[in-house]
Amino acid sequence: MTKTVLITGCSTGLGNTAARKFAAEGWNVVATMRKPDERLAAENPERIFVTALDVTDPTSIEGAIAAGIARFGRIDAVVNNAGISIVSIFEATPMNVIRGIFETNVFGAMNVIRAITPHFREQGGGTVVNITSNMGFASNPLLAVYVATKHAVEGLSEALMYELESQNISVKIVEPGAMRTTNFSSNTLSATQGIPIPESYKPYFDHMMQSMMSYPFDNADENQVAAQIYAAACDKSDRLRFLAGPDVEQTAKLRWTESEEKYITAMRDLMGHTAWVNNQEK
Repeated sequence: MTKTVLITGCSTGLGNTAARKFAAEGWNVVATMRKPDERLAAENPERIFVTALDVTDPTSIEGAIAAGIARFGRIDAVVNNAGISIVSIFEATPMNVIRGIFETNVFGAMNVIRAITPHFREQGGGTVVNITSNMGFASNPLLAVYVATKHAVEGLSEALMYELESQNISVKIVEPGAMRTTNFSSNTLSATQGIPIPESYKPYFDHMMQSMMSYPFDNADENQVAAQIYAAACDKSDRLRFLAGPDVEQTAKLRWTESEEKYITAMRDLMGHTAWVNNQEK
């Protein structure tokens, strides 16, 4: 039987690439986005069905699930890919902006999982794949809000891995590194424009932004990440996390094989934070 996956955030970037990957592997794809764009479906009309879904609107989610089932008969996997970010000083970030990011990244994923769970249970099982980031188990200055949302999804996913197993539903996490080839970074910087930088933080902000732009590791390729999403959706083992990208592999090695002190020291160096401190001491 041909399997079907529903993917959120398919208008561009990773979601768009993942939709193509699943279709190329013979899956049916319910490619969802807030504003449907039929160009993706036109590439493979037999396999790809585009429909509207806003992860912050439970009614929209139910409608997309119903439309996907009406088109393909069932949904075997859901990929929670939709996400947004900002680069900002936490102290200066308006709470309405913070809540908006949590609404998409955390509560949006929760909304989708809650909506699909009854369907998975009724059909005898299914798989939830949550896209987090290396920021889901590590941290970076200027990304405090985004980091907080991804840590939340990591914790949610691990708890649900056990809980939903009782319903024959699997939960997986895919952790991509930075992807320069998508528009996620440019969208992040665009969303940042309206958030002020307090004068006392300005030198540090500028230094850390420069460090972020010259991060020493190779970036993740969106096709590589899409392949990991596909692998996670197909995986039948107890494996929870799927790393995707050289930078996230290096960060994971530091996080999980070194002492806390060595990890913090190494991350300070990699992020350019140590260089900032040293400059201030001169």
